[in-house]
Order: sequence, then structure tokens, then C-alpha cells
Amino acid sequence: MASLSSLTEFVASQDELLREAALTLPHEFSRCTYSLGPIKQAVYLCLTCQLPRGLCSSCSIACHTDHEQIELFPKRNFRCDCPTTAIPHGCTLHRSLEEENGENSYDQNFRGIFCRCGRPYDPKCERETMIQCLACEDWFHESCLHLRPRPSSRESSPVPEREVTDHGDDAEDNQSEASSSGLPLPLISAEDYDAFVCSSCVHSIDTLRRYAGTQGAVMVVRDTEDSPWRKLGNNPLCADTPTTAEDDLLDIDDSLAAPGQKRSRSHSFHSEEPERKKQHISPEPSSPCLAPAPNSIAQAMFQSSQQPSDIKVSLTEGDVFLTEGWRERWCRCSRCFPSLSDRPYLLEEEETYEPPEDPDSALSLEELGMRALERLPRDRAIDGIRAFNDMRDDLLAYLRPFAQEGRIVGEADVRQFFETLHETKHGS
Repeated sequence: MASLSSLTEFVASQDELLREAALTLPHEFSRCTYSLGPIKQAVYLCLTCQLPRGLCSSCSIACHTDHEQIELFPKRNFRCDCPTTAIPHGCTLHRSLEEENGENSYDQNFRGIFCRCGRPYDPKCERETMIQCLACEDWFHESCLHLRPRPSSRESSPVPEREVTDHGDDAEDNQSEASSSGLPLPLISAEDYDAFVCSSCVHSIDTLRRYAGTQGAVMVVRDTEDSPWRKLGNNPLCADTPTTAEDDLLDIDDSLAAPGQKRSRSHSFHSEEPERKKQHISPEPSSPCLAPAPNSIAQAMFQSSQQPSDIKVSLTEGDVFLTEGWRERWCRCSRCFPSLSDRPYLLEEEETYEPPEDPDSALSLEELGMRALERLPRDRAIDGIRAFNDMRDDLLAYLRPFAQEGRIVGEADVRQFFETLHETKHGS
């Protein structure tokens, strides 16, 4: 940290740190979520404990403060493992020791591995944005989804210089998305879709596989091994016709498509969109099938990918990007509905648990100290006030020569005062 030249700057810097902390951690982390049962919540992997188990937000802060962790972001139907016998590090929030969670699901993320390429997460050298699958909740590199070339270098992302432009908001957002990582714009940007489902999950959901490549269920495909990757299902007029528009093409060099590492998402996970109206999750009896006609290109590619071959040229991974309003577009006939009803998150938006807001997050250290003082027994409160007054008198005596001589009080002077105070206290 750079040396601060004056006491005023030092105090101002501490106030700024308090404000940043209040914005970063506005919630109250005093309650483990174990008692809430399996819920969708933010989950953290503790690398220090070296166990494939997950922690809730509160336990990641209160119980594993000094441990190295990876945020896995929300996982559905998950119960905190901190107070269970699976983790030897005792939980400080949930006092009773619980049995291991038999209903939790631990995918490769709980081993610190992500994406179909199976790379570990290394935020220090990874440059790519990660995208989470709605179904399996694994995270995928954009290059593994063929949205843009894989970076040839694993060096840290360059810090872009701030530029003042007169472009509109959309242009600025696109420019930021490209320059923030030093990479070209992706074939499908975050603004172009609402949800992503990886190929493995698409294959396991019959209705989604049928919708793949139709309007609003965009796929990334190519016509031949040497063709550029393009979007399929983005054109409502002729979804089966190969797109030739310049905006829908991205020439990707597969020599750079070797599996790589990852970086954390560049934007916040929490959605700022208004809460959507709950969808009815019952089938429509005796109704005709309203699903769009299957995209012949997508279905042919699905069939081709399942056929054994000595030399298989991938024309698509089979991933699907669902555009805004996709839940309202499902057909609910007796044929389409069963594979959707087995997965409620496909029919209605899930609620993600967040800890309650901390009413004290905006208070200063002095205000927090006074509040704690008010809760103490009378005799201990009097002792605390006396100790504070003694420290105040010592501080005034220490600072008086600085005021008389017109000297600036620096950070080193403040540290020296408290070190001397600490030594005096333990010496006596």
C-alpha cells in the first residue's frame, strides 16, 4: 500500500474501505443455511480443506475466513456441508454436528474442475468469460462453445485505457466486452440470450433437443470442417438456411481451440431484471402440439454426432442458447410436457436464497463500538469507557508536539503510537 502523507488521508482511506466493504458484503453472515434444508444458494469450495464439499455464504466468511476458496455460484437443491461430519473444520454458526448430506450432488466443480475441457480454475492467468449451464450448472469457456477463438496466450488480461467516446450505450457495452479481456467480440454476446444449456443436457431433454436450432433456441454450427462457425436459429424467416450475414459469422482458427483455463465472470451473477410472472406448470389436456417444426440441419447434426466413426468432424457441439421469453414458448402437449415437468427450472424461474441484509453494514467502526458498548453490563461498560478515555488522553499527548511544531502526522506515526500502546499494556 502506498504511504499516506497525512492523518487526514489515513482516516479518509479507512472510511473509503468501510464504504467498499458495506457495498461488497451488504448481507448478514451470522446464520448457516443448513437448517433451511436443500435450497438453491451460492456455494463455495474450500481449497484449504481439500474436500469436495460445499459451503454456504455465511460459513465461507465466518468459518473459513483465512482459507483459500473458489466461488461456484448458485447450485440448486444444495445443503451446506460445513456443520456435517464430512468437513473436519468445525462450524462456528451451527453448533450441533450433523450427518453427511446424502442428497447433495457433487459434480466436477467440487474438484475445482470446469467445462467439457476439464481445466482447473486459475483466475490469475485465465482470460476467458465463463457461461453457466442452466441444467447441470457447470461452467464453460466461450471458446469451448465456439463463440470466439481461444486465446493463444495465458498471460493476465491487459488493462484497457479509459477512452471517452460518443457512441451509444450498446456500442459502449460491446466495446467494453471486447476490450476488457483483449479478445474479439463473441459470436453470441450476453445480451443476445437469456439462458444457456450445454450439449450433454440438451441430449437428455427430449423437448429441448427438438426445439434446438429453431427460432429462439440458437445453436453454434458450421457447414464443413473448414467453414466458419455461425448461429443457427437466429433467423426467424429461414432457420434452416445457412446464414451469410457478416454479423452471424466468426472465423475461428481451431488450432487455437485446445482446452484452456478459465477466469471468473466479468459481470455480476445477480439479475437486475424484474421478477417474471410465475408460469403454469401443468400440461394442456388434449391440445395439439404447438412446437415448431424441427430444424433439419440441427437434427441431422445430432444424429451424425451419435454415429460411431473413426474420424469424427464436429459440426456442432449441440449447445443451445435460449433467447428472452423462452419459457413462454414451450409447447405443453402430452408429448412435449413430460421432459419439461421433470425439470421445474425449465418452466418457472427459480428463487436463489440470499442472506438477509445486515442493518449494521453502513455503520462506522465508532458506531459499531458504541452499540456494542451499550449492550455490555454496567461495570464492564464503565471499564470500557475508562480505557477509551485513557487512550484518548495518551493520543492527544502524543499528537500535541506535531501540532506545536507544524509537523504532518503520517501513517508510520499512527502505527508507532498503537505499537507503543500495545507494548505498554502487555508490559504492565
